[in-house]
Amino acid sequence: MKILAFAASNSSQSINNKLLRYAGTLIDPADIEWLDINDYEMPLYSSDREAAHGIPAEARRFFEKIGAADALLISFAEHNGSYTAAYKNLFDWASRIDMKVYQSKPTVMLATSPGAGGAANVLSAASKSAPHFGMDLRAALSVPSFYDNFDAHSGRLSDDGLVQALRNALSCLVESRSREPMANEMAASP
Repeated sequence: MKILAFAASNSSQSINNKLLRYAGTLIDPADIEWLDINDYEMPLYSSDREAAHGIPAEARRFFEKIGAADALLISFAEHNGSYTAAYKNLFDWASRIDMKVYQSKPTVMLATSPGAGGAANVLSAASKSAPHFGMDLRAALSVPSFYDNFDAHSGRLSDDGLVQALRNALSCLVESRSREPMANEMAASP
C-alpha cells in the first residue's frame, strides 16, 4: 500500500509534521511518500486569476500525487480555529480540477496543537467536509497539548493512551479498501 503523507502546514517547525513522522513509524509495512506543501506554493486563489492564467501546475501535481496514492495520512495544523492559509489555498486550487480532491482514498486525519484543544476545531471541520470532497475517512485523532505528550528527544508520543489511540486510528488505514466510508466516525482521544 502506497501512503501519501503530509502535514497541512507550511511551518519548518511544524508539530503536525512531527506527529505525522512518528505515525509513519507505526505503520508496518509501509511505502510512505512524504509530501511538503511548501513545494506547492501558488498565488492566492481567485476566479479572476484562474480565468486569466488557468490552474497552476503545482495544483495539478498535488492532485496527481493524491491520485497515485492508495491511501492518505494527513495531519492538520490549526490557525485561528481553521485550516492554515497555505493548505487552504492549495486545496482551493486543487478543487478547481475536481471537487473530489481526495479521490475516494482511504484516509486517516490527525491534528495537534500546543493547547488542550489539540486542533480539534480544524479536525472537526475537515472530517465533516470529507465526504463532500471525495474522502473515505477511516479515522480522525486529535492529540492535545503536544509538548506535554510528545518527547522531542525520542520523537515519540509519551502518553500510552495516545499511542494506543494512534495505533487504532492507523490500523483503520491499512484495513481492506472494501470497507464503507466512515466520515462520521472519529477516534476519540483519551
